[in-house]
Amino acid sequence: MLVKWIRCTVMDRRGFERGQRKWAGLLGEPGFRGQGGGWSRERPHVAHLFGFWESRAFYDSFMARSHDRLAAAQAGTYKDIQVRLFEHRFDVKVGFRPQFSDADVVRIAHCRIRRDRVEHFTLMQEKVWNPAMAGSPGMLRGVFGEAPGEEFLVLSMWNSEAEHGKYRTERVERLALRAQTEADVAAIGGDIVAVEPSWTV
Repeated sequence: MLVKWIRCTVMDRRGFERGQRKWAGLLGEPGFRGQGGGWSRERPHVAHLFGFWESRAFYDSFMARSHDRLAAAQAGTYKDIQVRLFEHRFDVKVGFRPQFSDADVVRIAHCRIRRDRVEHFTLMQEKVWNPAMAGSPGMLRGVFGEAPGEEFLVLSMWNSEAEHGKYRTERVERLALRAQTEADVAAIGGDIVAVEPSWTV
């Protein structure tokens, strides 16, 4: 599965949200699995979108044919768009589905890893972080993806911001020590996204 992450700064919020509804046109696309997103909790003018495709081939075909027509509805409503593609490596918790209807927030961690630490980082994600997240109340599902250049995305869906907040304050620091995260990570960024139900396709 291919995971697409789009981040942009919105200048015309109403126009952007109106244009967002046009993405319902994705539904007939071969290989399309789902899309959703919302507004950054920390930066109110930043929008995040997450799209899921069966494979890179299906995605490339969509980009060549239908993408520009659907995107035209949002032209001029945003700036600073960043698009990143990740190949699915494994689920965070089992049975990932690109479904947003039960999620209140999506947490994204975007990591650049030191080349000689990629194997260790991936192992720690599987053995330390995944079980801790999967066992946290309120954590619904997630995905761990990889892009060329030692770049990784950890995307997790939560049923409430309160539950995610508890996990963050009670466990993250301890888990980071256990997983030796500081030794693995060259740079880390991320955000907490308030899911906008009307953006779900």
